[in-house]
Amino acid sequence: MRLWTSHYTFEHPWETVVKAACRKYPNPLNPSVLGTDVIDRKVKDGVLYSHRLVTTQWRFPRWISPLFGHQGPYYASEWSEVNPESKEMVVRTINISLGTHVSVNEVVTYEPHPDNPKSTLLTQQTFISIQGVPLIDHLERLLTLTMEQNANKGRQAVEWVIDKLDSKSTDDLLLHACRQLDDITNITKQGMEDIQNAAKKSFDEFQNLTVPPPTQSIPKL
Repeated sequence: MRLWTSHYTFEHPWETVVKAACRKYPNPLNPSVLGTDVIDRKVKDGVLYSHRLVTTQWRFPRWISPLFGHQGPYYASEWSEVNPESKEMVVRTINISLGTHVSVNEVVTYEPHPDNPKSTLLTQQTFISIQGVPLIDHLERLLTLTMEQNANKGRQAVEWVIDKLDSKSTDDLLLHACRQLDDITNITKQGMEDIQNAAKKSFDEFQNLTVPPPTQSIPKL
């Protein structure tokens, strides 16, 4: 088993980074991510909970695929929590494909930097374990390197989206997105049934602003 940990500081406020992180896919820097499908989304006690299916196509060396007996696409479950009051976003991802041999458990946290509240601290922890195939140590090192490279591309993608949000052509979209995030807090004054209905409508509109409908259908798992 290997543990990979990384820290990165975005020189942007937490609200800006979270908006960008929620809109990260699709982007030209992470072409391996083929699509994301929302399985469940709700607001409870002012916190937005989401469950998504992420479809990817990892580019393994040719000699690796026969070891696992699977050539993709690959699927993972992603659970996220966005708390606008405490200013914390936590994203947990675990692989579904290759589950017999490979276990990848990732936790990503976005929060205001403790030394500079106007910046955002990103913390990533990934647990990687491989079993039941030859060359386990080598494969774990290779997968760790791949995760590190993808994490770097993911940060660049967030910066790319932020640049898009800052451009004049998307000023109206940014204002709309801010109103949507403000609604997360405001709707907590409503009854639970109204909260769930308002949250679903609000965040469906929020995603549709910049992200086209997913091209991948949810497979039967």
